[in-house]
Amino acid sequence: MVELTIDGKTVEVEEGTTVFQAAKSLGIKIPHLCYHKHLLPTGACRLCLVEVEGARSLVASCACPVSPGIKVMTNTDRVINARKMVIDLLLSDHPQDCLICEKNGDCKLQNYAYQLGVRSTSFKGERHVYPIDSSNPFIERDYNKCILCGRCVATCATIQRNNVVDFAGRGFETRIATYFDRPMQESNCVFCGQCVGVCPVGALTEKEAKFKGRSWEFSKVTTTCPYCGTGCRFDLNVKDNRIIKVTPSWDAPANQGRLCVKGKFGLDFVNREDRLKTPLVRRNGELQKAGWNEALDLVAKKLSGIKEKHGPDSIGGLCSAKCTNEDNYIFQKFMRAAVGTNNVDHCARLCHASTVAGLATAFGSGAMTNSIDEIAGADCILVTGSNTTENHPVIALKIKEAVNCGAKLLLFDPRSIELADWAHLHLRQRPGTDVAWLNGLMNVIIAEDLHDKDFIRERCENFEAMAETVAKYTPEYVESITGIPADKLREAARIYATAKAASIIYSMGITQHSHGTDNVLCCANLAMLTGNVGKPYSGVNPLRGQNNVQGACDMGGLPNVYPGYQKVADEAVRAKFEKAWGVKLPANPGLTLTEMINAAGDGRLKALYIMGENPMLADPDINHVKEALQSLDFLVCQDIFLTETAALANVVLPAISFAEKDGTFTNTERRVQMVRKAIPPVGESREDWQIITEVSKRMGYKMVFRVPDEMPVRSAVKTAKGYRMAYRIPDLIMAEIAKLTPSYGGISHSRLEKEGGLPWPCPNPTHPGTPYLHGDKFTRGLGLFSAIEFKEPAELPDEEYPYTLTTGRMLYHFHTGSMSRRSKGLDEIVPEGYVEINPADAADLSIEDDQFVKVSSRRGQIDVKAKVTDIPPQGVVFMPFHFAEAAANVLTNPVLDPVAKIPELKVCAVRIEK
Repeated sequence: MVELTIDGKTVEVEEGTTVFQAAKSLGIKIPHLCYHKHLLPTGACRLCLVEVEGARSLVASCACPVSPGIKVMTNTDRVINARKMVIDLLLSDHPQDCLICEKNGDCKLQNYAYQLGVRSTSFKGERHVYPIDSSNPFIERDYNKCILCGRCVATCATIQRNNVVDFAGRGFETRIATYFDRPMQESNCVFCGQCVGVCPVGALTEKEAKFKGRSWEFSKVTTTCPYCGTGCRFDLNVKDNRIIKVTPSWDAPANQGRLCVKGKFGLDFVNREDRLKTPLVRRNGELQKAGWNEALDLVAKKLSGIKEKHGPDSIGGLCSAKCTNEDNYIFQKFMRAAVGTNNVDHCARLCHASTVAGLATAFGSGAMTNSIDEIAGADCILVTGSNTTENHPVIALKIKEAVNCGAKLLLFDPRSIELADWAHLHLRQRPGTDVAWLNGLMNVIIAEDLHDKDFIRERCENFEAMAETVAKYTPEYVESITGIPADKLREAARIYATAKAASIIYSMGITQHSHGTDNVLCCANLAMLTGNVGKPYSGVNPLRGQNNVQGACDMGGLPNVYPGYQKVADEAVRAKFEKAWGVKLPANPGLTLTEMINAAGDGRLKALYIMGENPMLADPDINHVKEALQSLDFLVCQDIFLTETAALANVVLPAISFAEKDGTFTNTERRVQMVRKAIPPVGESREDWQIITEVSKRMGYKMVFRVPDEMPVRSAVKTAKGYRMAYRIPDLIMAEIAKLTPSYGGISHSRLEKEGGLPWPCPNPTHPGTPYLHGDKFTRGLGLFSAIEFKEPAELPDEEYPYTLTTGRMLYHFHTGSMSRRSKGLDEIVPEGYVEINPADAADLSIEDDQFVKVSSRRGQIDVKAKVTDIPPQGVVFMPFHFAEAAANVLTNPVLDPVAKIPELKVCAVRIEK
């Protein structure tokens, strides 16, 4: 600790603290333009100058570390005059157009000129006149207003680590520029918008927000992103009941102010004119507008009639990874208590059902073991089946941060993705051969005596069976299966096994296989073999694809479990829920999503209620899906847009978006966070839970939400008889969740409002939440090793279909595209689908870049543009699945993993023709 004096006040701070930070701890505000708490200090702007007794010149407080006994003065005449001079110089080459500047009222230069009384510049001479760059759809660059503080350069270099911009020129000609002054969209910019977030003046602004409101006109609502599972928080800037722009929430636990292009610029879908605003009922073959009573009565009547005639198990329901925990809880409760079936599932079946099945078997819990923040502290990171920079961009920043700090990145991926540039080793396996190389790593680790014997002996079981199985997977044998060089596999095994803390990160490239559960079990085996579970910076960390896919699973949106993964077949558990819900519940697990589609096709399933899902783009073999949905007696879709699936429905119910509701999402690291209402519902749309409860009531089961005695008072509302406690219904739904779900037992809206977010398990109101799992013991007791043999994918290339197709997501779009493709900027950047083809394959087929090709499989064919690139290896092609007009899932194979019932979306055989 170091003691010093600032403006006559004595303060004690840690060694290494800057004078600026020490002053801030005393409540002394020092003007600054280049300093930002998330960036290294540069001392560039010289506005934070202070006087230090005994020093010959003024010092930049942001870059000056404290020394024992120094006396600092922040407000002397000398200091004030120096600051005025800095502002005077900056204004000498700065436009005086504050009246129409987007930063008016939120501009640091303007604010400090006002505080220091600098009305205009005293310097006369040449001024820059740069053209305003608005060539990209997201960011307007006006470098006439740039003050060369360097914040954007530092942010791009040290946080985003893309180095898109830098200082160019010398002297008066110095400016910020991309390399070779190329437009942003022609650089490696990913439009995260972080440069806009840190710019202190109007040089960088949101293009679509221009002339739509001043900073003081916006109401700011902190909420959670509706895109991927990272759980980024941000502030919605709202004016006239419309979202104008998004600004960072710097204290957000999952993202610390960082965002990707979708979170920063992709939320204008909320304001789209084609939002569903009224219920639609099919009359004479066409969907027509209807009132709520007519639509709800029809849904209840049809479902009740089908239940009475064919039984409750003739009805299925799909809840949603895009809806809140509260919505999903009510939906599964409706299906089980009102309809009387366990036929409830959601899109986790298509992405991480293998994770839930595999990790629950090995560890007793099917969730990410460690927190996002811990990734940056790992010594070794093994990434497989995850194109992290595109699908979870903010989490990718943690990986880059770790590598920058010395961690070794092992990348196992057939494609040459961006992380390959950061990897110590990039090993390109043949698609679908993951069990082989994972067993190969374990073979080397055991053979070279690198495994953690104490951890295995004390905390695991069935090691011998696993060891016996992997014994034959020598690196040479693995090379014959996967194509990974034997010496490189040995090197990777040694790096992973000898790291103090090694983290495995995977996503759907591992899970979406006919042997996806085996892949996950092998990842668990590898982590247990080296003792990399139950401690910080390590673990097995599946990255969940959608904003609340973790929460939808937690809430019982699965056919075999109630909320909190409590089994429906367990009599004691079932009795608990029967008592709470006041109704007899079905005992047998229901149908999975993929099984429901098949049951609809063969006539066993008569009705399907879909909330916020779009099987017509997300499911494999879309032609079969369409036939199955059209075979139903009754289809209900509840969504915010008329999706490809909703267009087939008998009744469409308009729901509200994330920006119009209160509730919670649970992100990939199990962190439960608030979603807050920022704008009123669009048109006549309603909350998902509200719609469900209305249907339930009409079917004879009334959902009642009681205020628990122990629930803290949220607010007091004056009534005719005095004051009473007032709650939003989602609060009460969460209270019921907490009462019935042990892992959510200590979570409430009031607590989340105060603490920002809590990772489960959080069993009681004083529990701080659990950043990493299995610390003292596994959830199941002992970790279970599994003996897994390699199996080939269900469909391999042959003479008729000689190429392997793998599918996935891309940076600028999300899932089925119902949100991202309705975002103006995102759709402008990538307006259509494509198929990536290796240059050698393209040459063999005489295909040129941007040329339309026909891609065919045994299930269908599509026409799509070719993108000739060396990202995929020879013999492998890749397609994103977001585009309805070039739907990759027309081609994919619906064969299922026998355990998780997840389809093999990552491998199928295709033919490419001009």
